[in-house]
Amino acid sequence: MKWADFAPGQVLEAGPLMLSEDEIVAFARDFDPQPFHLDDAAAAQSLFGRLAVSGWHTCAMAMRIMCDEYMLESSSLGSPGIDNLRWLKPVFPGDTLSMRLTVLAARPMNSRPGVGLVQSRWELFNQQREAVLSMEGWGMYRMKKAAP
Repeated sequence: MKWADFAPGQVLEAGPLMLSEDEIVAFARDFDPQPFHLDDAAAAQSLFGRLAVSGWHTCAMAMRIMCDEYMLESSSLGSPGIDNLRWLKPVFPGDTLSMRLTVLAARPMNSRPGVGLVQSRWELFNQQREAVLSMEGWGMYRMKKAAP
């Protein structure tokens, strides 16, 4: 997708993605080693009641879905950041996640000719279509191919 392909109000559905318990524990061990992400017995004593996916892992899963659906084939130049990140509901082993991207705005970047900005809202849903994550942010996209 190019910058011109993003129009305010446009909605893109993507996914699904499911992770195994082993993948969930491996991520937690490396990046978020809280007991309720690592161990069933410890998680049973937590507010989650069972092993829960790290919220940061949930964000990474959203990024994986975006990459698989459109990002790797786009003219993406990265992002200046994410706003309004919310973990709305825990994610558990065996949940299957899908994503809805809604384009909120698109405009040329004032400080960089040839770069367009796209503001989007990403929502992740479990298999019951319950929202588990919501975030908004801006992406930067090449507006035109560079001359050879």
